[in-house]
Amino acid sequence: MPQLSPEKLPEPTPLVSLRGIVKRFGAFTANDTIDLDLRQGEVHALLGENGAGKSTLVKMLYGLIQPNAGTIRFAGQVVTLPDPIAARALGIGMVFQHFSLFENLTVAENIALVLPKSISRKGLPARIKMIGERYGLALEPQRPVWSLSAGERQRIEIARCLLQEPKLLILDEPTSVLTPQEAETLFAILDRLKTEGKAIAYISHKLEEVKRLCERATILRQGRVVATCDPRQESARSLAALMVGAEIKQVRPGAHVFGDARLLVRELSLASPDLHGVALRHVSFGVKAGEILGIAGIAGNGQAELFAALSGETPAPRSDAICLDTVPVGDRSINSRRRRKAAFVPEDRNGRAAVPDFPLSDNALLSRHATGGLTVAGFIKPGAARALAARIIAAFDVRVSGADPLARTLSGGNLQKYLVGREILRNPGVLVIDQPTWGVDALAASTIRQALVDLAQKGAAIVVISQDLDELFEISDRLAVINAGRLSQPVEARTTTRENIGLLMGGADAGSGHAAA
Repeated sequence: MPQLSPEKLPEPTPLVSLRGIVKRFGAFTANDTIDLDLRQGEVHALLGENGAGKSTLVKMLYGLIQPNAGTIRFAGQVVTLPDPIAARALGIGMVFQHFSLFENLTVAENIALVLPKSISRKGLPARIKMIGERYGLALEPQRPVWSLSAGERQRIEIARCLLQEPKLLILDEPTSVLTPQEAETLFAILDRLKTEGKAIAYISHKLEEVKRLCERATILRQGRVVATCDPRQESARSLAALMVGAEIKQVRPGAHVFGDARLLVRELSLASPDLHGVALRHVSFGVKAGEILGIAGIAGNGQAELFAALSGETPAPRSDAICLDTVPVGDRSINSRRRRKAAFVPEDRNGRAAVPDFPLSDNALLSRHATGGLTVAGFIKPGAARALAARIIAAFDVRVSGADPLARTLSGGNLQKYLVGREILRNPGVLVIDQPTWGVDALAASTIRQALVDLAQKGAAIVVISQDLDELFEISDRLAVINAGRLSQPVEARTTTRENIGLLMGGADAGSGHAAA
């Protein structure tokens, strides 16, 4: 008898269907006729480089902004989402990348603030504990938020979504500030939600976790859908290539030939000027010529205070607490340190590293006026500043709309390449850089990381402060962890694991911070 081919089962009806979604901001089209289906019991990844339109799309789904064209169907019905209240009433919850919590309020008080009036506040602590036990969220309702880790803060955001019994949960870069152990806890929660039939939209730049979690992925580029695939059948490199439209080159490793210590930090203790900041406590380390020292840590554990001390924004209590090429500079200004061949790239691109409404040539002056030959007798040399800006643009492939555009006209990745190039073209002996590829696309990240490796090969000592463990393991020779203002003993990157670093990030045996050069 002839074999009967099995009939293909019909696709399940999606919980959410977007058809022809368009969103314009003036002349700029952020989303261009996007179609997307989100199904119950499925984790669906939204992938794309910065500016691809991912966040714009989910903000429309959460009612924060309105589409110019297209339809949204929820459970088969065409819906309008004028605001997040309407979205939550339908059963749509969202956990944002940047937490919206009040530091001085308790867990329960922060959750109560966003609950609809229909949900009684009476007995809320008990319900928070019940949700915590059900999903493994482990929350203490009376704890003040300022005392919590990043992972615990994220649990608050998830718990206040789950208390409203969502059918769709949107997560935007949910593991960006988590240790590997905290990320695994989150993945277990998402697996539980999936088995309960929840639909999950998942935005992330971390492609290995996308492959671990997601059954489908929709890839956006320049506001359009360019591919839909099963990420489990792809490699991280092939997914990255789909996102940016080009193959991502691997970073070529350095030579690992080290010279004398160029940066020494000895017993650096420093109070934080911020009420909820973190004091540095007995921080000691050294970085040799040709070496990249990576400093990992969850945000808010002293990274900002350490960068401010190393750069000279906050003077150290002792001159010999920080030495550049054996010269004590702990009480010296940032310009004094720059004149001793040190360079610094802060985390905040706009407002700290660059002035958005200044042209790129003026932004070159911000850190090069004391060392770059751009001034004479106190007067600016505009031609020299423009020539330097042009050199940076050419050397780092900075995509610009004109010869000397305003900084705010550049994408995040291109502005970051410009700011890194501004410092690297000085050929500094010491470079301290905070979050070098935060929020930039894969191509820009690869360019920046290779530039750091190349600079180290020329004999520079480099400190990279980052929350991206993949980045740190890719480029670092040694790794240390900052936790609660203390720095762990640096270890060889090739002899440790992500799990070990993750434990240190969580506060396990952070050590006294005494490290040999």
